[in-house]
Amino acid sequence: MRVYLPCTLPALARVVTVGELGPAPLTGYAVTPALTEWYASGDTEELEYVALTEAARASLRMLAADRADGLDVAARRVVIAVDVPESDVSMGAELEERARVRLAAAVPLAEIAAAHVDDLSAVEDVEAAIAALPAADGGDDDARFVVDGAEANDLLWYATQEIPELVA
Repeated sequence: MRVYLPCTLPALARVVTVGELGPAPLTGYAVTPALTEWYASGDTEELEYVALTEAARASLRMLAADRADGLDVAARRVVIAVDVPESDVSMGAELEERARVRLAAAVPLAEIAAAHVDDLSAVEDVEAAIAALPAADGGDDDARFVVDGAEANDLLWYATQEIPELVA
């Protein structure tokens, strides 16, 4: 099963250094039965894009949390794609989002299928989205529009062997 795990560039650098993404449990996004039922007209590729987009939103929140903690992190969303046995994935009613899943174990670097990262041209939109998150969460429609604007930027695909160079 393909699972999309939200991340940041500093966290991805730790993956390269430590050799795994963790610690567990890890929250990710995947094509779940609930997502398939909700998005009845979509094919597998469209559903995977929805899961990737949900992970990118979670990455945006990770960036905002890092900034709130005083960390100077690049305003680029990161999503790590992994293929794991479905038996390693927990999903169900306790997970409030349709695509949200949990992995019970850390993911070794060797098992990462790819990384998806914002291009440098997206930084301005991602910065604006980070700044707008609190107001968007408070119900401000204009702020929600700004947050959604980050999604207008497609994430670039990086093969596993490109990850060390990406974070260098």
